[in-house]
Amino acid sequence: MPQITAEQIETFIFAFLRVSAIVATMPVLGNREVPVRVKGGVSLMIAFLIFPFVELHALPIGLLPLSLKMAGEVMIGITIGLAGRLIFAGVQLAGQLAGFQMGFAIVNVFDPITSAQVSIIAQLQYLIAMLIFLAVNGHHLFLYAIAESYRILPPLGFHFSGELTQSIVELSKDIFIIAIKTGAPVITALLMTSIGFGLIARTVPQINILIVGFPVKIAVGLIGIGLALPVFARVMGSIFLNFGGKLSLLLRLM
Repeated sequence: MPQITAEQIETFIFAFLRVSAIVATMPVLGNREVPVRVKGGVSLMIAFLIFPFVELHALPIGLLPLSLKMAGEVMIGITIGLAGRLIFAGVQLAGQLAGFQMGFAIVNVFDPITSAQVSIIAQLQYLIAMLIFLAVNGHHLFLYAIAESYRILPPLGFHFSGELTQSIVELSKDIFIIAIKTGAPVITALLMTSIGFGLIARTVPQINILIVGFPVKIAVGLIGIGLALPVFARVMGSIFLNFGGKLSLLLRLM
């Protein structure tokens, strides 16, 4: 019967720290609706499969240096997972803008993922984006990132650099770019509708724009979302497929 050595236990612990941080923060699997037992089981399984290929060098002496190195492993996983969540934040921002123009500013639903009140349109687009993420095997990118992270960044090798900070800021900037790309058709249609109602109000003041405008804007918004779904799916699929390169860049900057 093979003996389990102390080095193997140490390697497994460090592998589990990074893997569990990625699983807990990645889109879909890291959502709050997913039971903690499922996340823990998946993390244990992946860590068990990958730790034989992980080379752990000599551990630092002292509790504080060791704690910092362990925190570095967790930071690697959190950075990778949150980078994926920024894409979905952009989708929700687009839904918030469209819902506000449709008159749904106070029509909010409880988001169990963030424990906050979000626009019903934002939640709808988030769910559609999640389905597209699974359809294009976006979750495979994170499984690949786990294995790739140990090739690019071995255990105990994390360091926070200025280039990494700048890259994270660049990813945060993409929230607004994604929001514009995914929400432009609907937002533009609603803007044109508002301009049309403004012209009508100036030329035919007898029409009550407030009464007529609300149902028309809701109809235009819902129809626009339906017609823009192919464009939305194409844009989100392209974003998810190009996300692997950004993950590799993040790992090289750590």
